[in-house]
Amino acid sequence: MDWGTELWDQYDILDKHTQSGLDLVEKYVKFVKERTEIEQNYAKQLRNLTKKYSPKRGSKEEQECRFSNHQAFLDILNEMNDYAGQRELIAENMMINICIELTKYLQDLKQERKMHLSDAKKAQQSLEGTYKQLDISKKRFEREWREAEKATQNAEKTDQDLNATKADVEKAKQQAHMRTHIAEECKNDYAAQLQKYNKEQNQFYFTDMPLIFNNLQDMDERRIKKMAQGYIQFADTERQVMPIIGKCLEGITRAGTNVNERNDSVVVIEQHKSGFERPGDLEFEDYSQGINRASSDSSLGTPKGPLELLGKNKNKTFRLFNKKSKLPSSSLSPFSTPPTPSPANGPPSPKFGRDPLSYCLKEINKTVKPRISSFRTLKRTPVDTEGFTHLPPEQRRKRLQQKIDDISKELQKEMDQSEALGKMKDVYEKNPQMGDPASLAPQITQTAQNMERLRGDLNKYESWLAEAGGRGDSIRYSTHSLNNNGAHNPSSPGALSDDTDPSHAIYTEFDDDFEEEELAAPIGQCTALYNFPGSSEGTISMQEGEVLSVVEEDKGDGWTRVRRNNGDEGYIPTSYATITLNK
Repeated sequence: MDWGTELWDQYDILDKHTQSGLDLVEKYVKFVKERTEIEQNYAKQLRNLTKKYSPKRGSKEEQECRFSNHQAFLDILNEMNDYAGQRELIAENMMINICIELTKYLQDLKQERKMHLSDAKKAQQSLEGTYKQLDISKKRFEREWREAEKATQNAEKTDQDLNATKADVEKAKQQAHMRTHIAEECKNDYAAQLQKYNKEQNQFYFTDMPLIFNNLQDMDERRIKKMAQGYIQFADTERQVMPIIGKCLEGITRAGTNVNERNDSVVVIEQHKSGFERPGDLEFEDYSQGINRASSDSSLGTPKGPLELLGKNKNKTFRLFNKKSKLPSSSLSPFSTPPTPSPANGPPSPKFGRDPLSYCLKEINKTVKPRISSFRTLKRTPVDTEGFTHLPPEQRRKRLQQKIDDISKELQKEMDQSEALGKMKDVYEKNPQMGDPASLAPQITQTAQNMERLRGDLNKYESWLAEAGGRGDSIRYSTHSLNNNGAHNPSSPGALSDDTDPSHAIYTEFDDDFEEEELAAPIGQCTALYNFPGSSEGTISMQEGEVLSVVEEDKGDGWTRVRRNNGDEGYIPTSYATITLNK
């Protein structure tokens, strides 16, 4: 079924129908365009959101990225940024593949529809023109035929009139004959015009208009097919990025599964462990023995200072920290003022002598006053940032070890550069045409000075590390870490030139001792219970179920030194593995 056959008389309906189809295309283009604007705004808001919550460089949040939960949040922000990029890609593809494409197609359809309607109007105007000519010839034939009938009647009337002359009769007959001839010509013209109109009408209704209507039908069907493709493209555009969006969501899920609460706790310990020993128990000082009140009163002339501290803070606890520290009131501070001795009957105890209050003041001066003065001195003393003495022992050791590693790497670079310059100098000396050996002298001198400076810095930081960790601990900590990083090997900065510096000889001896310790046989085995990344200095990574050799057992600090079959060594948390020692 086609429009030319079934809808041959519905020109106006087809005109409106095809126009409504073009309007739908235009409406769909506007819909997709607004959708792309929504996607672009959504992507922009997502990017602003990720930028808002991303840590700035050097901020405290960036330093906290060592924790797995903080790193997971950063991974989520990165995945959301990638997700925003996919939303932008959706908007871009929809704009190119749907909006721009359909807009061009719509313009072509408008031109084609206009051409078909124009052809239809031309055919209709031609048919109407032929009909007008037919109508004119018909009316002329009708008029001339009436005039011929009148002329014929007039001729017959004149012929029957007795008073009419022969000339009048002849004239009337000629007039009737002329009118009849003219009427016959009009009749023939009318018949020709009628035949022409019928032919054109047949051409119009059975050929021209059906062809035009069929062309409009084909155009409308092509428009509908293109619209269907646009609808499918609307879904395919988003479906194409679904795999990448799925990977973004998988990345967010993976970030959540990578969070390790135990490892974060270990990182907190490593980052903030001070290394201080816990304060010991305070000795009990018995003031309940007999005290001579008169003797106590006689000692009121003691200089101010500790006496005021005793008198004003009888029932208060001296705090090292300010109010913001909010230490529990029930905790016993190492700077607490001893309780005021209560007088008792009887002679004074030999421990107090003859003046028990003086004895109390002496004890306060021995304990509290030095700590107060040291605290005030600590507050006023400038911080020694070079030796990291302002840090707690454990943090200081880590910072010193990190500094030693950095210096060792720089020294290794300088040594490699010095070796390269030496080889280049030898080549220049053997082949003068390649270059002047003297031109390398400034670089060789500068490299030697840099190496000397770095060796001095290395010795200085190693001595500080030995002081910070004690002789045994510093040897294990410093040398082990440097060996892991490849700094103290025969060709590394650890094996420096044979200087006569005593401190250098000491560290060389430390390295020799550690090399002997590395060759020691394992004392047991351990099996990993959890995954451990081993991201800190001196540690080693392990996977759940991995079997390692125990080289050094836990000495109470919560770490055990282990070794792999390939010779890699490092420390792992003791609680992360089941350890079996050889008997």
